[in-house]
Amino acid sequence: MNSPSSSRAQIVILSAFFRPFRSGAEAMVEEVALRLKDAYDITIVTARLSSKLPRTEILSDRITIRRVGLGRSIDKWLFPLLGAIAVMRRKPKIVHAVLESYAGLALVMCRFLSPTSKRILTLQSTNTSMFLKRMHRTADVITAISSYLILRAKEYGRSDVIYIPNGIALEDIRHALTRYPREHGRILFVGRLEPMKGVDTLLEAFAMLQDLPVTLMIVGDGSERARLEALTEELRIADRVSFQGFIETPRIYDIYAQAEVFAGLSRSEALGNVFLEAQAAQLAVVATSVGGIPEIVKDKETGLLVRADDPKAAAAALRQLFEDTILRQRLVEAAQTRLPEFDWNAIAARYDSVYKKII
Repeated sequence: MNSPSSSRAQIVILSAFFRPFRSGAEAMVEEVALRLKDAYDITIVTARLSSKLPRTEILSDRITIRRVGLGRSIDKWLFPLLGAIAVMRRKPKIVHAVLESYAGLALVMCRFLSPTSKRILTLQSTNTSMFLKRMHRTADVITAISSYLILRAKEYGRSDVIYIPNGIALEDIRHALTRYPREHGRILFVGRLEPMKGVDTLLEAFAMLQDLPVTLMIVGDGSERARLEALTEELRIADRVSFQGFIETPRIYDIYAQAEVFAGLSRSEALGNVFLEAQAAQLAVVATSVGGIPEIVKDKETGLLVRADDPKAAAAALRQLFEDTILRQRLVEAAQTRLPEFDWNAIAARYDSVYKKII
């Protein structure tokens, strides 16, 4: 484990999930840490979840990843206590919990186990309801990735929330576009394979496109993978659907570059990092009108929005994109205008400002 530097403040980031279980919140943890590793001593404390994963790992020669737990799925439930204990042992200047639920509850425990640490909570989820009031009250500083979450925080008495969205590696994604041609007819999903992501709805929608020369690539891993693979057999689409598992960055950008359409049919989503990445890769996007997604995917302007749990509507939207190339190109071009403000370098600089102020 790397030892703290006397000249750099020590920060512990609590994230119940981390690579290979990477979605928007986990991407934020990794990308921001990588960009601030020379300014701070950063330790990422996460749940181990699999016995195949090492307990300790060094990322980019500077960042310590500390995995706590038994190496089983129960680790996410143990994380609030084990994560707080890990913070207590380090006594950092700042403890930064990313994502409510498990990390947020660990932050509550840090109030007692590491009382001298300044506490930051980053709101990332619309899929959490338990202990939210206590999490909001525990934090010295709160950031949120969408205005939807800022409004919710006001219900818990916090009118001081700082807006910092999740970001994208804009230059890396655009560079990938120069290396690979598009695979005509390829639909892409990237994300954790969990119920909230609505991949089952996507598979049902895809099964309604049997007459089109399209394929579906699913990138990511999670507790739903076996069930989803079985569902492709039931729907008789297994020969046109591929499960790629988790793919590391920056290689995932090559995958984006080769697709034509991105589909994410989440049942809940605070913002949706993958939609930003897909737009940067110049993919036409089909998404659901839930949570913070409409803040980045404007219906019929920068993408197509459908209701959650509606495979027929999703299938119709996908069909429209493949049959109307003019519409598809118009949506792609319109989505490019706001992307620079979401670049990870700009986002990391905003977190750096928060860290400096609280220190």
